[in-house]
Amino acid sequence: MLCEKNIFQKNYKQVNLRLGLVYPNVYRTAMSSLGYNILYNCINEREDTWCERIIFPNIKSLESNTPSKYFDILSFTIQFEEDYFNVLKMLKEAQIPLKRSERSVNDPLIIAGGPCATANPMPLSDYIDIFIIGEGENILNDFIDAYLSNPDKNLEKFLDINGVYIPEYDNETKIEITANMDDTYHITHPVISESDDEDFESVFNNTIMLNVSRGCTRGCRFCMAGYLYRPMRQTDYKKLIDIAIMNRENTGLNKVTLIGAAVSDYSHLDDLIDGLESEGFQISTPSLRIESITYETLKTLKKSGLKTITLAPESIGHLRKVINKHILEEKIFTVIKNAVELDFNIKLYFLIGIPGETMDDIHELCDYMKKIANMHTNPKRVKFSVNPLIPKPHTPLQWEGYDFKDIKKKTRYIKKEMKNYKIKCESPKKGLIQYILSCGNRAIGAKIEKSITREVNLKEWKEITPNYEIDNPLPWNNIHIGVNERFLKIEHKRLRNLKQTPWCETSPCYNCGACEKPITGKK
Repeated sequence: MLCEKNIFQKNYKQVNLRLGLVYPNVYRTAMSSLGYNILYNCINEREDTWCERIIFPNIKSLESNTPSKYFDILSFTIQFEEDYFNVLKMLKEAQIPLKRSERSVNDPLIIAGGPCATANPMPLSDYIDIFIIGEGENILNDFIDAYLSNPDKNLEKFLDINGVYIPEYDNETKIEITANMDDTYHITHPVISESDDEDFESVFNNTIMLNVSRGCTRGCRFCMAGYLYRPMRQTDYKKLIDIAIMNRENTGLNKVTLIGAAVSDYSHLDDLIDGLESEGFQISTPSLRIESITYETLKTLKKSGLKTITLAPESIGHLRKVINKHILEEKIFTVIKNAVELDFNIKLYFLIGIPGETMDDIHELCDYMKKIANMHTNPKRVKFSVNPLIPKPHTPLQWEGYDFKDIKKKTRYIKKEMKNYKIKCESPKKGLIQYILSCGNRAIGAKIEKSITREVNLKEWKEITPNYEIDNPLPWNNIHIGVNERFLKIEHKRLRNLKQTPWCETSPCYNCGACEKPITGKK
């Protein structure tokens, strides 16, 4: 049984618009998404709109048990490419025609946002009416105003809104992000869930999620979010402490989770942690960048109750240069040594399939992981997650492919070699499908649709695997994220030559274009 506090209940007869905020993944994942929670609270502050949550596998809203097909707008938040399948499953089960060309004015308007929808709308472009490109809270109020001014499902009226891509028109679209984190929406009345079922506990269950920062300019060449959401923007640490206190007053919660693409790069991290700790908060953070972790930060986090730290060395030394993640070995082992000394559990992420990687490198990687595990007094308290590198749109790796046979061989070796350690390896097949969904064109949608009624076998997926040359037109060329193609091509050349591109926070500007993108809010 699920019991929730701080949800919005409105009289549907007293609102002009009912919007179903759909998350095509399970409750645990949905309610761990800060973006999803922000949209829910932000939209519901409008008196003319009731925003209700619809979370997979359910097709009825949590707030009023209303079936999906009776909403005016269904807005999908898509964080993961694999959720494309659930988008179509939910539409089908709700008895809403899958293809936008088959829907009528009596069907809900279907929109979608989130990082996957922003980066490459093409795979779902035959099924979604409108894509929101960028950070949704900056766009949806204008979008709702436009809808209410003329709710006739005429899509053309939305073309003048920044950050809107309409597949029917295939219009060029620029990403919308907020400029000033102090002025953006911060939650002060979070939804609190109580249940005897673990499936209804979020990853950050009953904690205050503080939006410390957005964007990252470290320039890891595989990281889509690092290119989509540039430049890095930070919330003032004093404001964050005030927000935490307001949350506690409204909920009684006393644990804070720091959320951001690069939390440990936050310029006032120690001030923030000290301030929160002095107010009596427990503090946790999902992950930390090794480069910017200090012993003092670890000690403070341990004192506040954090039990596990998550680190991402990604690979061995020379391959980190390929992906522009230049971390000195001395720094990695110092952080791990300090974490062991402070009695942390440690989780580490690694990638395989980096361009130029050989089996000799995989042998070295296994030795490397063993060395790390054996630094702990109990190697079982060190967990490894090994995942295939997936080329993503709008990154320097978008012209790289996915070698399924090579990934499969390397995964099999790692599992055998590391059988005595705590390690989880992602499925090579799952990695292949994720690559196709990430970098595919409009034709990919047919396979997604087919998969909801029968299994698509590996051979069929292989037949539609993308393969782009450096000068090929790309499916997502009409989506402009700020970072220009010239810069991405330079970075692609540099990765082949093992050249590093230093962090732009400490180096001269590279003119990547991100700081010239139109952004909303005060500057």
